[in-house]
Amino acid sequence: MKKITIILLLSISFTTVQACEICGCGLGNYYVGLLPQFKHNFLGLRYQHRQFHTVMAENTSQYSKDYFSTVELWGGWNIGKKWQVLAILPVNFIHQVSDDGVTNQKGLGDIAVMANYKLWEKNGSSAKGKQLQQQIWIGGGIKLPTGQFNVDAADPALVSIANTQTGSASVDYMINGMYDLRINKWGINTSLSYKLNAANKDKYSFGDKFTAQSILSYKIQKGNSIIMPNLGLQLEHSSANQLDKQIIAATGGHVFSTAIGIEWNYKKITIGANLQKPLAQNLSDKQTTLNYRGMAHLTYSF
Repeated sequence: MKKITIILLLSISFTTVQACEICGCGLGNYYVGLLPQFKHNFLGLRYQHRQFHTVMAENTSQYSKDYFSTVELWGGWNIGKKWQVLAILPVNFIHQVSDDGVTNQKGLGDIAVMANYKLWEKNGSSAKGKQLQQQIWIGGGIKLPTGQFNVDAADPALVSIANTQTGSASVDYMINGMYDLRINKWGINTSLSYKLNAANKDKYSFGDKFTAQSILSYKIQKGNSIIMPNLGLQLEHSSANQLDKQIIAATGGHVFSTAIGIEWNYKKITIGANLQKPLAQNLSDKQTTLNYRGMAHLTYSF
């Protein structure tokens, strides 16, 4: 697919590396989901995986099957009663099978740091005696260009090369908000985020990304052990990519997904996993399909 011209450039979105030769779908994506139970600090490892399949509309002999994995060291710190800081250090692994052959890429990704502020909190009981807990958080963050981005802007295969890099070479910014509602053992966590992607030194910029997510969970506690099954919906919308401030055709798109997961907490240890499956999507003018994505983590709170 490297013979595809620069007109067929990609789309890159926003939760860990997840790209394809023309759609991109992911440099600098950072998925948070349900945070582990912690009072002060936590440190953990996460593994994320996504699989894409691309077939060119004008020439179906040009295809790409793309597998993108990320291992992340991540941590969180509560500062006082109002502030929370999160940091993510990713290592990316990219495996592509296409009509051009098999390629592999791995390396340090782009580090992200986020800070959240508890804007509002209310605890109490309803008229029927149900325990109610509500919180609203707002915050933002920055993504640093610590991953590798080494391309030739004049190369006609710029798009496919850019999508197989472990970083974007740009300093990007994130803003987010979260509302958490708990009624007895039930919880609903709803979050909104927006990532603003800047142009890098090669004047290449990946499209901004908006993400909306809502997760329903149920808490089952037995002694020091807590099991929390959860079910959620997520919408991601990516704007078109740009080269030297010019919009690149057939880039951007959206994915609407459902997710099912489980979290298990025992004292200071939390283990969790989820699987996300698209319900509706349109990536790169329907030339790229997200098959599935999943995540697993092991976290220690202290």
